[in-house]
Amino acid sequence: MAQINLGGSGLMVPDVALGVMRIADKSAAEAQALVEKAMEKGVNFFDTADIYAAGQSSVVLGQALKDAGIAREDIILQSKGGIILEDGQISGDGWKGPRYDFSKSHLISAVDEELKRLQTDYLDVFLLHRPDTLMDPEQVAAAFDELQAAGKVKHFGTSNMNPWQVELVQASLNPKLVANQLQFGIMHTGMVDSELHVNMSDERSFDHDGGILAYSRLKNMTIQAWSPFQYGFFEGPFIDNDKFPVLNQKLQELADKYGVTKNMIAVAFILHHPAKMQVILGSMNVNRLDEMMDGDKVTLTNQEWYDIYFAAGNDLP
Repeated sequence: MAQINLGGSGLMVPDVALGVMRIADKSAAEAQALVEKAMEKGVNFFDTADIYAAGQSSVVLGQALKDAGIAREDIILQSKGGIILEDGQISGDGWKGPRYDFSKSHLISAVDEELKRLQTDYLDVFLLHRPDTLMDPEQVAAAFDELQAAGKVKHFGTSNMNPWQVELVQASLNPKLVANQLQFGIMHTGMVDSELHVNMSDERSFDHDGGILAYSRLKNMTIQAWSPFQYGFFEGPFIDNDKFPVLNQKLQELADKYGVTKNMIAVAFILHHPAKMQVILGSMNVNRLDEMMDGDKVTLTNQEWYDIYFAAGNDLP
């Protein structure tokens, strides 16, 4: 499995990771099989969040890693916090929502509870989960400093933030933010569209993300692409979807050429971008994971990348 330097931090990670938002629906044996498959493929990076299944996803992941007998030093654990659900999280700090909350007390509590759920002493990476407009950057910095000094978190990042929001957080921090988790995939290419349609007035010229793609490359901040197989906002998968016949025909053509599946071509599309993104795979199907994690088998040409982009309904000015 290819490795990337996460945000220039020196932490070498696989260019695909296993996201476990839906692992709480699996039995103990099924969850164990998932983490074992990931490790077999060289994917030792696991991404969760305290709100996934109200905290239960992290519980199941932690137990699965223990059941599989995987040593803590052999894996990389990442979690996210800062969102408070209406009823709070399981084993949470007692606060009720719904709201975003980046206060020092909540961020520290969020990490402490995640460590219990995951049955570990530390997180390799902790991300702020979506932006909080009421955020006080100095409180975030104080929380991060305390968590790092206590050995509870090694690296920090953000999720779904634009460049100025990242800058606002970073301005008060000592540690460099290493990652920003953003939705990206063949059917969610807004950050690419706006780069290609600069100085135009068509729909794809609208920049919803503040130039986050170029910013991330300049700042050496790894983009972690979530929901890589979804179209819209969790509207469903585009692979083998009758709504997208042209795209699926192109994906199948390339899959046949490279001797892989359409899922792997969709992953290769993201990995081909020189921003050196990390793909967060969310499948809870062992066989599909097997297909998606064969990244070394496919190196698309630039023309093939653009052919996929066109097949998804995009154009060039």
